[in-house]
Amino acid sequence: MNTRRRLKGVVTGNKMTKTVIVEVTRTFRHPLYEKVIHSSKKLFVHDELGCNVGDEVQIVESKPISKNKCFVVEKILSRQEVDETKPVAEEEG
Repeated sequence: MNTRRRLKGVVTGNKMTKTVIVEVTRTFRHPLYEKVIHSSKKLFVHDELGCNVGDEVQIVESKPISKNKCFVVEKILSRQEVDETKPVAEEEG
């Protein structure tokens, strides 16, 4: 195994070409006050697998691909279920 960082997160946006926005959350205890702190960070991630919004993915650190992208989607851990039986709202008029 190599020393690249691997993080898990949820896809929050996929409107760009070959790029998704992944929100990575982490929970840790404050070193002095012992309070539990929840923090999250949104990362631009290179996507060759075709992720959709709501998918849980594992991302891995890579060389810089662009100004904002330094991570790549390694694998999709779980897909968001899309309910296709839900009726689409029709426009009136």
